[in-house]
Formats: sequence, C-alpha cells, structure tokens
Amino acid sequence: MTAISLGQRFAEITVPRYTSYPTAADFTDKVGAKEQATWLAQLDPAEPISVYLHVPYCRQLCHYCGCHAKAVRKDGPVEEYRQALEAEIALVAARLPGRMTVGRIAWGGGTPSILGEHGLKSVVEVLKDHFDFATDFEHSIELDPRMLDASLARALARLGVNRASLGVQDLHPMVQQAIGRVQPEQQVAQAVYDLREAGISRINFDLIYGLPNQTEEGLLATCRSVAALSPDRIAFYGYAHLPTRRANQRLIDESLLPDSHARMRLAETIATFFPGEGYEPIGIDHFAKPNDPLAVAGRSGGLHRNFQGYTDDGYRTLLGFGCSSISRLPSGYVQSVSGIEAYKELTMAGQLPALRGHEMAEDDDERGWIIERLMCDFEVNIESQSRKYVDEIALLRPLVQEGLVAVSGSHIRLSNRGRPFVRLVAATFDSYRQDDVGIFSPSV
Repeated sequence: MTAISLGQRFAEITVPRYTSYPTAADFTDKVGAKEQATWLAQLDPAEPISVYLHVPYCRQLCHYCGCHAKAVRKDGPVEEYRQALEAEIALVAARLPGRMTVGRIAWGGGTPSILGEHGLKSVVEVLKDHFDFATDFEHSIELDPRMLDASLARALARLGVNRASLGVQDLHPMVQQAIGRVQPEQQVAQAVYDLREAGISRINFDLIYGLPNQTEEGLLATCRSVAALSPDRIAFYGYAHLPTRRANQRLIDESLLPDSHARMRLAETIATFFPGEGYEPIGIDHFAKPNDPLAVAGRSGGLHRNFQGYTDDGYRTLLGFGCSSISRLPSGYVQSVSGIEAYKELTMAGQLPALRGHEMAEDDDERGWIIERLMCDFEVNIESQSRKYVDEIALLRPLVQEGLVAVSGSHIRLSNRGRPFVRLVAATFDSYRQDDVGIFSPSV
C-alpha cells in the first residue's frame, strides 16, 4: 500500500469534529432537567459566562444544511418561539445562585435575524433583566447574506452586535445551484459593505469544501474573491453528507460530490491559499488576520474549541438557549429537546427543556483537555500521565510510521503533513468512541 493510498484511507475514516468531549453523540437520557437545575445552582456567580441563542428557522432550507433548522414562511411560529426562548432564559436564571455576568453572546441557527429587530431586541432585553453584561463583550450573530440589508445591519449595530458571521459557502454558480443556495458574489459584497457602514467591522465568513460540483479551480476563484472582501476570520468546514439523518441532504446528487482524493486536494488548496494572503491558520479549518483575537489566542496558547468551532472564549460555562442547544457546565453537558413544538410546550409550561446530556466523571476533564490541545495546538504533553495512555499511544503507530505524528516520551506532535488528520489522533483518546462511526464526517 502506497503512502498516498494510505493517506486517502486515513481521510475516509469517520470521526467526531470534537467541538466537545464527550461528544454530543455520547449524551444519554440519564441527564435531564433535574441534573441541569442542580448544576446551575452550583455555579460560581463571580465567574463570567458565555451565552448561545439558537433560532431554528430559515425562510428556505438549503440542501447541504446539517443544522437543527426548519423552513417557515409565516411569522406566527417565529413569534411563538421567541416567547419560548425568553421563557427559558427566565427559567434558567431563576436556578442560578446569583446574578451572573455575560462575557459573550452568540446567535446561531437557522437564521437568527428572522426574529427581526423587534424580536432580537426583546430577547436581549430579557437577558439584561436577568444578567449583567460585561463591558466591551463580544456579541456575534450568524447571518444569511440574502436576508441582510442596510436597515437590518443598522438595527444589529443598535443592539450591540459587534461581530457578524456570513454564510457564504461557495461563490461558484454551479455549486450554489447544486446546494440550493443561490447568492451572487455581488450580494455577498453588498452585505459586507452594509455591515461595515453600520459600524460592525468584525466580519467572519463561513465556507464549505467537499460540496457538489466543486473543483480546485472553482474553489480557488472563491478564495480569491473572499480575500478581496477582507473578512477578519474565515471558517472553511468540510461538508458532512449524512442523508440518512438529514432529509434535505437527499436533494444533493451524490454523484457530483468529490471523492476522498479530490476532497483532500480541495482542503490543500484552502490551506495553501489563505496563509499566502496574510491569514494565520487556526486549527484545522479556521484562518484569521494576525491582529484578530483568534490569531492572538492561537499564538499564546489560549485557543479553545466549543460548539461554534475555534474560539478565544475561555469561560468554563456556556449557557445554551433554544431547542437542540447545548449548555456546558463544570459538572457536565445538557442538551435541550430538538423538536421545536416540544421545546415551546415545555418552556411555556415553566419546565426546563433538557432532554439529554452527560455528567463529567472519572477522567473526562483530563481526556477533554488532551483532545482540545491536540485540536488547537496540534501537540500535547501528557507528562506524568503517559503511562496511563500507553494503549492510546500504541494506536498512533500507523500515523507515526507515515511521518504524520511524532511521539517523544510524553510529547505528541503532529507534523505539518499530519495536521489534517488531527481528529484521528484525538479519537484515540476518546474512551466513548464506538465502533459504529457512520454518524460522523470524514476526517478530512
């Protein structure tokens, strides 16, 4: 077997993205509202927290989408959801040991701006009723360029939003047609202009490789256009095609998807292009300008990983609000019910909507730290614990033999060529990983 074919074999292995440890796939119904209430009461009110707000609605569901989202045309369901979201905020706040300070807010979805200025403002006001806001905190939102205009950009700025993530995906017309998301390059450029004119200067782009009809030449053209618009951060995720779990993905013609070799070449195209444009590579799929806080964190060892990807957010507690959202607490993880109607019913009845989760036990924190450092720094020193992980280190031998990983005593480091396979290395330290990994995406 040649090194190239072995690399392709490594790339095809499906493993978690490790935005948490244990991963959400390992959550169980042994954790619910009772455990969540107990863990909330145990928080230190002096510690700042992060808040994530999930809005599951879009006006149109794209073919590639893997998020918990639903297409809706009427405003009634959206208004009902906003009320439920505000009810959950009050329910959680009532179980805290005191009034806590929010150091970061992130809106995700779906398309959060579907709430409109009134709805967004209402939710923010409810947060202010129950929490203090830190000075100069980061307030970010995910946006669909097709639903953004100058008026909305100004409204977001009035609400204190200071970072926006635009879902760009790919700018090639044939790719856009294949994924059901047509947004001309000029529309994206106008969205950037409107945000900057409104005073929201921190802009992220979310893009995807591994999409149908993508070619190296076409992707390179997208990269050039993106660089010309000069976003502060770029996240370039590998597409996870899971049609058995996402009905909308069945609309994608699988024959148009790149194979594992082509997918690796697409990833290499991205990894080569953006550093040449002055962006610093962050982990496996992010790039940032050198003065961006994410790049600063990457250079100083302060990079972290959560459900939004790479972040400089070092807070121990993340409170997730909304259906399917996940809260990270020192004692464990809690995920809300995914069904929108079930979520509305529970919260409006005064019940925490927790459905599943995980209580941190044994060596979870230690393994989680090892995995996070690998995912963020591409190396880790397990020092006095090396004897404990003899079996895990032994599993790395095929990667070591291929020059992808170096192991020296207790120090594990990925080579530059091995960095795309870091999820495989992280997976060796995952004690919950099951033999059936078909629910995950390819490692590259």
